[in-house]
Amino acid sequence: MVNQEVSRRAKHLRDEIKFHEHRYYVLDAPLIPDAEYDKLYRELQTLEAQYPELLTPDSPTQRVGGKILDGFVSVRHAVPMLSIRTETDIRDEGAMAFDARVRRELGLAESDPQLDYLCELKFDGLAINLRYEQGILVQAATRGDGESGENVTQNVKHAIRQIPLSLTGDYPPVLEVRGEVYMRRDDFERYNEGQRLQGLPTLVNPRNAAAGSIRQLDPALAARRPLSFFAYGLGEVQGWAWRTTHREVLDQLAAWGFPVDENYRIARGAQALVEFHRDIAAKRDALAFDIDGVVYKVNSLALQEQLGFVTREPRWAVAHKFPAEEQLTVVRAIDIQVGRTGKLTPVAKLEPVFVGGTTVSNATLHNEDETRRKDVRIGDTVIVRRAGDVIPEVAGVLLERRPANAGEAFDLFRRLQGKCPVCGSTIVREEGEADWRCSGGLFCPAQRKQALLHFAGRRAMDIEGLGDKLVEQLVDVQGVHSPADLYVLGMSALVDLERMGEKSALNLLEAIEHSKHTTLARFVYALGIRNVGEATAKDLAKHFGALENLMRADEAALQLVPDVGPIVAQSIVMFFSEPHNIEVVKALREHGVQWAEHEMQAVRELPLAGKTFVLTGTLPSLSRDEAKSRLEALGAKVAGSVSKKTNFVVAGAEAGSKLDKAVELGVPVWSEAELNELFTQYKAI
Repeated sequence: MVNQEVSRRAKHLRDEIKFHEHRYYVLDAPLIPDAEYDKLYRELQTLEAQYPELLTPDSPTQRVGGKILDGFVSVRHAVPMLSIRTETDIRDEGAMAFDARVRRELGLAESDPQLDYLCELKFDGLAINLRYEQGILVQAATRGDGESGENVTQNVKHAIRQIPLSLTGDYPPVLEVRGEVYMRRDDFERYNEGQRLQGLPTLVNPRNAAAGSIRQLDPALAARRPLSFFAYGLGEVQGWAWRTTHREVLDQLAAWGFPVDENYRIARGAQALVEFHRDIAAKRDALAFDIDGVVYKVNSLALQEQLGFVTREPRWAVAHKFPAEEQLTVVRAIDIQVGRTGKLTPVAKLEPVFVGGTTVSNATLHNEDETRRKDVRIGDTVIVRRAGDVIPEVAGVLLERRPANAGEAFDLFRRLQGKCPVCGSTIVREEGEADWRCSGGLFCPAQRKQALLHFAGRRAMDIEGLGDKLVEQLVDVQGVHSPADLYVLGMSALVDLERMGEKSALNLLEAIEHSKHTTLARFVYALGIRNVGEATAKDLAKHFGALENLMRADEAALQLVPDVGPIVAQSIVMFFSEPHNIEVVKALREHGVQWAEHEMQAVRELPLAGKTFVLTGTLPSLSRDEAKSRLEALGAKVAGSVSKKTNFVVAGAEAGSKLDKAVELGVPVWSEAELNELFTQYKAI
């Protein structure tokens, strides 16, 4: 006798599953991830197994798929398209349990030989049946409820060029090929990017994209979606009986011109199944398409027939899943993190949930625009996605579950009142950029280590010996806050650091002292102003001559410098308008950092202004850096590759592909002697 509480739970589960099947199969608009649906389905299966009287003819467990769309003609499958059982134990034991079950059904003893299995990937797409008569594709149908599906022949013909319209070689008079329609990840991203550029709706995920595309009533619209196909089995076949293994079936499908995934493998015994599951899990994220597990099939077709079916599922096959990559959870708060480069990233603080093989309590929201687009709010139930080592992200919001007291729409600037949450500096967002950033680069604790490493770099202040490990210790142990603090370090502060003896400490102090004598260009580059690279720093130094001139310049004055546009000019003005940055610059000068300055001069007046040089090979008497420095002193731009815009290529010994490219494009090629003649002509230092 079933109590009322259990009966009510079973009815609730049936109604809930039917609702989500309708959303997924009919509307192509799923509200929950597959893992959540599987959880509901397994609970109902368990209840019906414990209490058979609960089983009803319309229970979701009594059919394979979803309702047929009214827009398509119904097609009855000659051979039912049944789903295979899912092994929910994602550990090695799941594979071992399947092997043990098969051997038991076949009556095999432990001493009997191990069985051969055909192992395949479990594609995450839409199952399709293709019917060929006399070698011509006459019908394509979806799985539907397993007995009947939807006639989608025109869409398949128009949208999936991988599917042959006619077969090659010898083929039976009637052949049904079964496989999976899917969308590659790169195609999915490319399609969505095009939709975003046009202001059109994007697709939720590749699996939904495949299902929705095939079910478009307009074949022309379906054809615009980039779909792919893998064949993996047969339906009805008339006049072809020589096959004896599933491996032979796959080989023949490939011979007929069908795409067959190359990742399948013959595995002998349970341990080989375990190894396949592990191997595919390790390479899962490197695949070009989504999978959610692997499939094991008894390779012998005779043994498949002997094993038969149970409750509409084959005994000879099983799907062995991986950890779910999507789960539902609730947003408890939204924090804002400041990265090493000053980027501000909103992060959802979640009710902990097990997803992708680990417990997740934080998920990135990427940036303000993405958070607003998804309309993520505190209190929302969200879909969290994690794949491999990728940082977990909030993939979407279940708006129908939003509580009445949910937080307001996300506004990063207003939330922070325009100030960095770490150091209080002004936050800025350049035109066309998605990310807000902290402007206190030299001062902000979140950016401190990155700022110090950049400041000490070889092309900046060139403080030899100041690498990652030492910077970590100086910040964490000695409390170094800004580049200016480097110039007050003493021996006592260094000798106690890990791997820092007296000699190493002396060498570092000497390097710091030596760096005090620099150039304005190096100093400007060392400041780490966003969008100001080494070449731009040199142009700024040449043009303004003195740091004070540069610091006082407005955006209009800055744009008089070649290659300095509105974005670069805005970055410079914002940097020098931040009081914290001015304080650090002032402290550096007070600690003895100095350079030669000169009157302002326009870069445009230099003799090689507007000319582009490329250096290749080894020059006999000049280092590459020295030659580059001298050319830039004359106003030239030194590029790293040869193009039609290159004016001269200077080639030394063992010049390679750059020289070949110059000859191909007809770019003048100079020797070092000719370059030195140029330097002598303009008396370059």
